[in-house]
Amino acid sequence: MSVLPLVFTSGWASGINAYAVVLMFGVLGATGVSDQVPQALQRPDVLIAAGVFFLCEAVADKVPYVDSIWDSVHTVIRPVAGAVVAALLAGESGSLPELAAGAVGGSTALISHLVKAGTRMAINTSPEPFSNIAVSVAEDLGVAGIISFAVFNPVAAAVIAGTLLVLGIVTVLFLASRIRRFLRRRAQRREEKRTGAVGAHRAPDW
Repeated sequence: MSVLPLVFTSGWASGINAYAVVLMFGVLGATGVSDQVPQALQRPDVLIAAGVFFLCEAVADKVPYVDSIWDSVHTVIRPVAGAVVAALLAGESGSLPELAAGAVGGSTALISHLVKAGTRMAINTSPEPFSNIAVSVAEDLGVAGIISFAVFNPVAAAVIAGTLLVLGIVTVLFLASRIRRFLRRRAQRREEKRTGAVGAHRAPDW
């Protein structure tokens, strides 16, 4: 069977939480649950690093505005991680060229990441922090669940991931006005900080 469905699913999940994807694949492979996991993802140093960064993301992802800063930093990291994981999966399977798998995984991760980042911007226009926590927990559980499912039923998992991706895009388009409001607020904060810094360094009039 082609590894393409697994590549697509891993790309979608990497755009949401790349560290969780690496950690889940690594654990499933190291424990012998799946023989499809590349050895590179099962290495102890990779698992430790993924676990540490996963814990960092688990905290940052649940704090309003901090989650958007974290998303900005990971605009490059998540697509690259998605491409690397996809290429490793293709190399292990041998049914799909690694370059093609990397392109699919990376592009899917980028789209998924942009959907997540846009959704978080919209959520951050809400004054309460509970929605951030609820969405973050749902994302973590969703990534863990769909990666585990994809190992055993990659086609069905890919269908679910594709459906969630389309729904996410529709949601972001629906929340476009809130996203613009978030961006305006962030621009205002930056302008206020810049103005305050200029005022603080201005020489006093004697």
